[in-house]
Amino acid sequence: MTGRIWILANQGEVGGGEVMLHHLATALREIGRDVGVVAPAHPAETADRLAADGFDVVRVGGPGRLGYLRALRAWDRGRGKDDVAWCNGLLPAAALAGRPRRIVHLHQVPEKPLLRVFSALARPGALAVLVPSRFAANRIRGARVLHNWVPARTAPQTRPARGADDPVTVGFLGRLSEDKGIVTLLEAAALLRRTDPGAFVFRIAGESRFVAEDEAERLATALKAAGEDVQVLGWQDTAEFLASVDVLAVPSHVAESFGLVAAEAMAAGVPVVASDAGAVPEVVGSDHPFVFPQRDAAALADCLRAVRAIDLGEVAHSQRRRWESLFSPEAGRAAVAELLDDLSL
Repeated sequence: MTGRIWILANQGEVGGGEVMLHHLATALREIGRDVGVVAPAHPAETADRLAADGFDVVRVGGPGRLGYLRALRAWDRGRGKDDVAWCNGLLPAAALAGRPRRIVHLHQVPEKPLLRVFSALARPGALAVLVPSRFAANRIRGARVLHNWVPARTAPQTRPARGADDPVTVGFLGRLSEDKGIVTLLEAAALLRRTDPGAFVFRIAGESRFVAEDEAERLATALKAAGEDVQVLGWQDTAEFLASVDVLAVPSHVAESFGLVAAEAMAAGVPVVASDAGAVPEVVGSDHPFVFPQRDAAALADCLRAVRAIDLGEVAHSQRRRWESLFSPEAGRAAVAELLDDLSL
């Protein structure tokens, strides 16, 4: 018999893992499971977001991450033996290491030596160790793939045909950090400005969250120095932003374990031009025509020229179909139900 499934947040701020926590909690509720959430009391962004959506949220914590870890262990001592702890990240997985009825769900591949130690301690004895991609599963022994998924924020747009002389609007959406490839994108924009003047417009949406102050300052300086064809917009509503661009650039050069923004664009019918970093090529698919080597601004510029030369409709339809089969809420619910059935939960 399975009691309540408790999803334990990794942090109080909302990042990609916490977005997936919300999607996971929603899927569990929709397939009829009793689900609760445990999240830090401070900062309370994750807890507030889940509570506003009607979930039972337990807020725990002390000062800092160590305080939250200790609070999770104290909270778990009061749980019933039939409850399942779904540890959504490395911190709760480490806090509940050794607990019999737990699922370890890792959204990043631990790269730093200390994180690898915590990962090695956290995984043994878990009912399952989940990761969002085959790329990540190949790097974490014994892991099972549970793809991330994203809702379609709007119906895919039917875009008017672009005139031969109309510029292509290239979007970037996400954290403004060096590892997300902003500098590579600006270098590609500079190349295209010289070789194809007036052919492209760049719209940059996002903020420097979870970024060191000196890095944020370097990027702010680079963005201010960019040409008039580069529009820096700050935070934007995802659906509205995607509706305003012809193609989304994902120029990351970090070993991404998934690529939520690529999946969001696919859901919206916006073609993606993606680097070959981490799992991003896995998300867009092995037959996707617009993948370039990470950190290679010239190759990115070539991809964007290729985008300009073709009708993007079929690419958009193909990506939408891939999203429907693998990364939609319906696909996510089915995958979660299959997982629970396999685990006899």
